Amino acid sequence: MAVVFESTIKINELGEWYIELKDTVDNRVEICKNMQEYADKIQELGNDYGGNIDEVKWSKDDDVAQNVMNEIREEMALQQAQIEEQTGKPLIPEDDK
Repeated sequence: MAVVFESTIKINELGEWYIELKDTVDNRVEICKNMQEYADKIQELGNDYGGNIDEVKWSKDDDVAQNVMNEIREEMALQQAQIEEQTGKPLIPEDDK
């Protein structure tokens, strides 16, 4: 059984972005209002599978503007850099880039 999560970037009625995180194995859905919440929730869901997540499929709703995508990318890059600094190793091996 492959463990696949779906992460969909959406905009709420106030114009704020959030990420809908879906575990496709059991159809649980979590709403994440920021990247830290997303990181916590994906780790929490992943723990149910021994931390082994096979794939995260990303998508966005049509009404998500490019500046929102840029903001999320920047936050993800910052979070990745912090994790790599703490662990002393890259999250994405050079062979996978």
